[in-house]
Amino acid sequence: MSTASRPLHDYLADPRHATTLKLGSGTLFAAVVGALAWVAWVQGGTRPDTPMGMALIGSGVAALATALGALPALFIRTISPRWEDVMLGFGAGVMAAAACFSLILPGVEAGAEIVGNKPAGAAIVALGLVLGALFLLLADKAVPHEHASVGRHGPDWLQLRRVWLMVFAIALHNFPEGMAIGVGFSGGDTSVGVPLAAAIAIQDIPEGLVVAVALRTVAYAPWQAAAAAALSGLAEPLGAIVGVALTSGLAVLYPAGLGFAAGAMIWVVSHEIIPETHRKGHEQAATLGVIGGFVVMMMLDTALG
Repeated sequence: MSTASRPLHDYLADPRHATTLKLGSGTLFAAVVGALAWVAWVQGGTRPDTPMGMALIGSGVAALATALGALPALFIRTISPRWEDVMLGFGAGVMAAAACFSLILPGVEAGAEIVGNKPAGAAIVALGLVLGALFLLLADKAVPHEHASVGRHGPDWLQLRRVWLMVFAIALHNFPEGMAIGVGFSGGDTSVGVPLAAAIAIQDIPEGLVVAVALRTVAYAPWQAAAAAALSGLAEPLGAIVGVALTSGLAVLYPAGLGFAAGAMIWVVSHEIIPETHRKGHEQAATLGVIGGFVVMMMLDTALG
């Protein structure tokens, strides 16, 4: 622990101070969720024919897919490491392909139409991509979270139950996915939003199962593991609201937002998922999963786009 964080750690050692911080954090979280719900309502989130309404439906389906994927963990205690890596690799392939076909390419096209120049349109998307990756980099350092296999990340002074650290870890994956869905629908073009939402929902099913089973292996009850994985899926509608709200007001923000979502998703694939699939000696099986996921998303984008 760093010297700078030590006084705060000592302060939180007092249960009264720790409780105050948790209550304050909970209140702040509730306020943020309430504010996002208000934004969604103002921007037509109750109507399915608006960009916000479509984004909420798409992200809700993805969140439901996470919950459905977690349900078998009520009965399954373990998955073989090889199949776990294959499923995670499949999800990584879907996310990588979605970033390319459903975010970057439409973003470059939209940017070129706005500024009248394809290289300039690509530059707008590239800037957004870099900012999206930096956002996830900062979130990884700022948000306390824990992966079942590699331990804790983020601030070490904030004392939270381990299950919440796990939920935050999954939410860090799901929030940029929801944001991507929101940005995809923010332009009112279902040919971008629908394939993206479908692809994310497909990859959320095995991801939800892997995460829930991982929680079971670290001594959580079956219902706790399934509930934690399902709860993390709620980050997707929240991300979708942010995605629509940030990019629907100014035309140039649409291609930049597509790039931002792509950068965040690529960060998750490279920084989190692929290293995990290569940790247990099943690199070839995991890579086949990546290829399979990429192909499925490519065909899905062609069929629905």
